[in-house]
Amino acid sequence: MSDNPYSTAVLAWYEANARDLPWRAPGASPWSILVSEIMLQQTPVVRVLPAWRAWMERWPTPAHLAEDSPGEAVRMWNRLGYPRRALRLHACATAITGEHGGVVPDDHATLLSLPGVGAYTAAAVASFAFGQRHAILDTNVRRVLARAETGVEYPPKTQTKAEVTLAESLLPPEPSVAARWGVAVMELGALVCTARSPACADCPIAVQCAWTAAGRPAYSGPPRRGQTYAGTDRQARGRLLAVLRDSAEPVAKPALDAVWDDGVQRERALDGLVADGLVDPLEDGRYALPS
Repeated sequence: MSDNPYSTAVLAWYEANARDLPWRAPGASPWSILVSEIMLQQTPVVRVLPAWRAWMERWPTPAHLAEDSPGEAVRMWNRLGYPRRALRLHACATAITGEHGGVVPDDHATLLSLPGVGAYTAAAVASFAFGQRHAILDTNVRRVLARAETGVEYPPKTQTKAEVTLAESLLPPEPSVAARWGVAVMELGALVCTARSPACADCPIAVQCAWTAAGRPAYSGPPRRGQTYAGTDRQARGRLLAVLRDSAEPVAKPALDAVWDDGVQRERALDGLVADGLVDPLEDGRYALPS
């Protein structure tokens, strides 16, 4: 199939163990796949599934979303987290509608030019929606390759050129197989080669894994700090944004003040929401989602 020593085992494992996800179904639209990829950034599948279904029911095409306001996208995003992604999806839908006839482009370079679409998302959509041959490097893939090929528990904090070169070298030559390899190795990282509790006994490439062969040495790089949420500016932003999402009308400042006690942090969070385009300050002193 290729010089990839893992592909046969990983593809067979995927065939038997892949989750039944709607954006992987035969006939899933490129738009539905693009939406899923944006939603899945930093958010687990279990939280994305209901949000994705609600989003696709309301906005089944880019044109449907483009007709609505950015604020409605933020409202619909609800508590999915990192709400700037909702604005990016709206901007992306607007660009697709206005510049590409409402059709998600199948060209990798054009995908990369869309608002909010980075290197990973462009490669993923080109691969999963259009069956093209591109190296896909999300957190799960990077972790699998770091362990299997380089024998370390975790990849570098920032993606390196060496990782890209390695991923490209492992791509099967046939585009459709390369696309399936991309999603298969991603699924392996999500279900088996997990960050904290890898199930090496269930791994189809355990006998080929450099990290396993080395005795699974513990990570020896800089401290890997877990994300905190309670008491952070991010939590404050979430509380403020929830008030606006839950109101059909603009909100007076006292209603925002009531949900976060620390006035300095609250004002900083509110200023950040305004700067990010997630909240509009109105002339009468009230606040609203962007129109």
